[in-house]
Amino acid sequence: MEQTLVMATQNPFKLAEAKQILEPLGFRVLHPKEAGYSGDLTETGTSLEANATQKAEQLYKATGFHAFADDTGLEVYSLRGQPGVYSARYAGEMANAEDNMKKLLLEMAPMDERKARFRTVIALFLNGCLHLFEGSVDGHINKAPKGAGGFGYDPVFVPEGGDRTFAEFESEEKNDISHRGRALRAMEHYLKHLENMP
Repeated sequence: MEQTLVMATQNPFKLAEAKQILEPLGFRVLHPKEAGYSGDLTETGTSLEANATQKAEQLYKATGFHAFADDTGLEVYSLRGQPGVYSARYAGEMANAEDNMKKLLLEMAPMDERKARFRTVIALFLNGCLHLFEGSVDGHINKAPKGAGGFGYDPVFVPEGGDRTFAEFESEEKNDISHRGRALRAMEHYLKHLENMP
């Protein structure tokens, strides 16, 4: 029987990634508006775990559906883990992805150490109970953007062992190794092994 999950996101790329991984396994993934929710989701935490939990809990309480949310950060070792939880607004509250990348590349211009990792935390509210799942991928920051796919910092992030940025990957190929893909599969593994998902 198909089970319904609502994803607390307004990002169509994140929703598409979740659908691509979860729907073939029998989970119907809804946008908040499809579940009758059109309000804003508060995100005021100081950690990925706090933000993901905050968004998922709000959506679960507002809709009554099982709900999940992710928060993702790019953690650059030479910048002491920044931008981290502030990745989406690194260049300011009104910044877009290009602004954030420009700021990151400018700050890293004099640096030889370019190691970084993407980390995603997913919070799932299932009948009022919170479950957390994590996925990460190591890599490095390219000196210039490359590729036209993906979103966020994908054009400057090269996963370990490769020479292409995430923006140069096909979406299915990226999902196989990405931080969000790994976190979603950890959640999917948990859901699949519940005896009876309510």
